[in-house]
Amino acid sequence: MTDLGLLHFCLGIEVWQRKDGIFISQQKYSKEILKAFGMMDCKPTSTPMEVNHKLSMDDNMPDVDAKKYRKLVGSLIFLCNTRPDICYAVGVLSRFSNKPKESHWNAGMRILRYIAGTLDFGILYTTGDTLQGYCDSDWAGDCDSRKSVSGYCFSLGSGIFSWVSRKQPTLALSSTEAEYKAACFASCEAVWLRRILADLGFPSNMPTVLKCDNQSCMAIAKNPVFHARTKHIEVQYHYIRELIEDEIVELEYCPTEANCADIFTKALGREQLNKHLQQMGIGPRPT
Repeated sequence: MTDLGLLHFCLGIEVWQRKDGIFISQQKYSKEILKAFGMMDCKPTSTPMEVNHKLSMDDNMPDVDAKKYRKLVGSLIFLCNTRPDICYAVGVLSRFSNKPKESHWNAGMRILRYIAGTLDFGILYTTGDTLQGYCDSDWAGDCDSRKSVSGYCFSLGSGIFSWVSRKQPTLALSSTEAEYKAACFASCEAVWLRRILADLGFPSNMPTVLKCDNQSCMAIAKNPVFHARTKHIEVQYHYIRELIEDEIVELEYCPTEANCADIFTKALGREQLNKHLQQMGIGPRPT
């Protein structure tokens, strides 16, 4: 076995290790994507998707090459390994891989324009020991199925290392129900992460704080008296109640403006996007 020193490059991910932290990015891979789709000299944009821009399958725009479109989506999915800021936009594009339209292709080109302006972006990890998470949802965000989008992320006091932007498997009848499901998904992830940390020698005796911006969701999770209003919700989503009672997870309210999981559920404006990126440890490589 040969000692090659500190890790610098692995599976397309570039790693910079310093005394004050570790920074990972995919700058080289990003340039390859831009070059493959002829976007090296494009005009950059400040956000990966327009605010309130809704894409649908029932679009009157002409069809585009499905093979080329799937190649674009697949490339962007791999880039999400170090770029959580494009997860929501890429997830939306992946819904139309079977029959993409010109509007879907244009949305993909906008993501490339955003990447062109943020080539040196990645995630910075510094010293931290407190596991905490954020969860959020966008009620009925999918125009075709009217299903909601769940998002959550976890960190140990620095850059996020676990995140998800995913369409919920079942319909939610209210925004509270959508938030409740998202909180349950996040709490299951918290349990898994706590077990991994315990196996690594970092057990936690304190509950993991999960921040949510919906107080109705928190009330349902903490108070079983609301059962009459929530009995239509599948039993699996009430798992979070047991975790709260056993002091494994603790729900804590935070305003929407401070909930960085918002980036995984909807398209944000430049100011709010930049605020959440800083909160999650995403930005250019420190000099």
